[in-house]
Amino acid sequence: MPYRAPIDLHTHSSVSDGTEAPAELVRAAAAAGLGTVALTDHDSTAGWADAAAEASAVDIDFVPGMELSTRFGWKSVHMLAYFFDPADEALVAETERIRSARRTRAEAMVARIAVDYELTWDDVLAHTAPGASVGRPHIADALVTRGHVADRSAAFETLLHPSGGYFEPLYAPTPLEGVELIRGAGGAPVLAHPATRGRDNVLDPHYLRSLVDAGLAGVEVYHRENTADGRAYLLEFAAANGLVVTGSSDYHGAGKPNVLGENTTEPEAVERLFRAASAPLR
Repeated sequence: MPYRAPIDLHTHSSVSDGTEAPAELVRAAAAAGLGTVALTDHDSTAGWADAAAEASAVDIDFVPGMELSTRFGWKSVHMLAYFFDPADEALVAETERIRSARRTRAEAMVARIAVDYELTWDDVLAHTAPGASVGRPHIADALVTRGHVADRSAAFETLLHPSGGYFEPLYAPTPLEGVELIRGAGGAPVLAHPATRGRDNVLDPHYLRSLVDAGLAGVEVYHRENTADGRAYLLEFAAANGLVVTGSSDYHGAGKPNVLGENTTEPEAVERLFRAASAPLR
């Protein structure tokens, strides 16, 4: 049976850097009129069970997903993963390594910021749900509470920006390794919002082709941060390489202005992703 429209394939709960628990997020998705929602927390599947149970209770479809952190040189690149085995040993080991590195990185950044601003590690933990992967968004929330910045966006534009003087790079596998890990776990990899800085800042075409050759299944075209020229390029690339085109909100609850269902994915595209997975989980 096809997944029900409207479909939002990219959301975050408090398991990573969203502000709502997985079940609360699913209820919000139902209230927003969605027929299907995917939970794609950063480097974690810990919210799947609660989200799936709540989706059944409120009668909407649930897509199991994750947003895997990867890095290409200096550039942070996110890879969405759908319908994969959450117990796959290689993928579990890598996400554990990323989450550990994220905490170490956050601790280092807080220590640097604390030299110049009143901020403690406990401030950050107070904004982190139990068991969540702590990261820059939680530091941002702590900075807001302390009155150092107005909101998360302001924190990321100033103190937490790579040029802000307090930044620490995050360990992550390459995008190619990310595709291989997701495929190895039986899933369908989709490149997340790759045109946020315009057409000329999308990954090099030759490298993109290597991702396709490794099993890239789709690209997230319809996302509020992709530029118009970037979307046009991604649509051309997807058509030329037989990739699935997705759209989504990248919803974070109160953490970002993104609204559930502001961009959506066609049911046929979700079915293509499901068929592309070698060990699909519904």
